[in-house]
This record gives sequence, C-alpha cells and structure tokens, in this order.
Amino acid sequence: MLLEGKAVIVTGAGGGIGRDIAIAMAAAGAAVVINDVGASLGGAGQSATPAEETRAIIERAGGRACISTDSVSEWTGAQKIVQAALDHFGRIDAVVNNAGILRDAMFHKLSPEDWLSVIAVHLNGSFFVSRAAADHFRAQEKGAYVHMTSTSGLIGNLGQSNYSAAKLGVAALSKSIALDMKRYNVRSNCIAPFAWSRMTSGIPAETPEQKARVEKLMRMTPAKNAPLAVYLASDAAQGVTGQIFAARNNEIVLMSQSRPLRTIHRGEGWTPDTIVEHGMAALKPSFVPLDCSADVFSWDPV
Repeated sequence: MLLEGKAVIVTGAGGGIGRDIAIAMAAAGAAVVINDVGASLGGAGQSATPAEETRAIIERAGGRACISTDSVSEWTGAQKIVQAALDHFGRIDAVVNNAGILRDAMFHKLSPEDWLSVIAVHLNGSFFVSRAAADHFRAQEKGAYVHMTSTSGLIGNLGQSNYSAAKLGVAALSKSIALDMKRYNVRSNCIAPFAWSRMTSGIPAETPEQKARVEKLMRMTPAKNAPLAVYLASDAAQGVTGQIFAARNNEIVLMSQSRPLRTIHRGEGWTPDTIVEHGMAALKPSFVPLDCSADVFSWDPV
C-alpha cells in the first residue's frame, strides 16, 4: 500500500493506460480523481460514462474515487480538476498527466487546427494541471508529477509531428518542473508507455513489417505501465526526479537525455567553406540516424 492516505489525480483515466493507472493507484491505497472528458480519440464529443466505468471498477474493489469531466486543455478546467481532489479528499499528493488525443497526418498534410488541438491537450494540458497543483505542493513541501511522454517525441515517428512535438515538450516541461521545484521536495518524472490501446489501434498494418510491429504492440497491455506510475507517485521514489523511463511489457528502460556527442574546434574560427571541407567530415560519423521508435526498439517485448 505505497499510496495509503494519499490523493492522486489521473487525467485521461476513462480508458486505456489512464484507467489502469487509476485502478492501480487505488489498489495501492490512494483516493483517485478520475479525470476524463469522455471524448473520442480525436477529441470530439463528451461523456461521463468512461470515467463512471473506471470509478465503478475502483469502488467494487473497495477503493475510493471521484470523477472530474473538466478539460485539461483549459486553465479553468485544470483548476477545477485539482479542486476536485481538495473537495473530495482534502488533499493532493500526486498528478499523473495522461490525457491525450491523436490527429495523425503527414507533416505536409497536417492542418493548423490539428496541430493546435493536439498541443492543447498534451502539452498545454500537462502544464495547466501541473501548475494548478504546484501551489499546493509548495505549501506542503511535497508532491509528485508523473507525465506521459512518448518515444514518438523522444526518438521520432512518421505522421505524428504534432503529437511528437507535444510529447517532447512534455519531457522538457517535466525536467523544468524537477529543477524549479526541487527546493520544495517536489519530484517530476516521465514515462514513455508502450501499450496496445485506442491510441495505437490506428497504426497501419498493411505491409509484413507493419503487421509484425502491431503484433508486438498487441502483447503489451496498458496495465503493464501502471506499476511504474504507482512507484513514481509514492514516497518510495524519493530522490528520483528529472528522469525519463519507458515501460515496455515487462521491461523498464531508463532513457537518455540530450547531451553533447562530439565537439570540433578550429583556433582561427570557422567559415562556411571550412565547415564543408573539415567540420562536417569530422562530425558526420557521430550523426544520429533518422530512426523511428520501431527502429530503436526493434527487439521483441520481453
């Protein structure tokens, strides 16, 4: 019962990874705010049914939960989500920023509306909910953030420039929170989850290679990500902050973060010509390949 007596917010908890995280949080002793607007994968529509289903599962198991259907993509909505924890449970100890939508398209076909909508939920939503909880975390000098990033942003993926940009932004946001709030004993970490859910069900499966990739993904259930989220939200993770983990079936991966790879120096400085002649020739062997997530995580899930 790592979270006994604590209150946790899980956004996007009406299904998929968010639902399994909320259920695991409750099983670990936490009172859970189940936030979900009940929208489609693309963000359309609204219904309380998904959140109610998650709450029913938690309560049948003897746990405590309340529902919030406010949108993370609005500052006022984020404030209401945090207030729901205070109103129902009298406290807030951890935030899991999981809510998300997809509007996939090749970059040259991506509409400005689809760019803005994905950034609004993933990146703005993570900021809004985190910021709404920050004053309470500072006052009690304790708290934990768990943000869902993605290898689509950390590594790259085709047809997901909006999602990739948002998820890499979430990783940077998490690191900034970890730095700025360390003095208040507030921790901030990321999980890049691997799971077969409605967020991944649209992955093409036409070529033999695509079919093999989808087959691997289908082995990884959303629940496989929940234990790591519970740990990171708990006091047992004291001292673990500013990190990015990937949860891949039975694997937990610590991801690297951007650091210098190689430096070249020329005492008299560089000109465009000397960069052509010498600079790039020296740096090119250290170039990062134009990989996608599936290229880097090429082995079968363990």
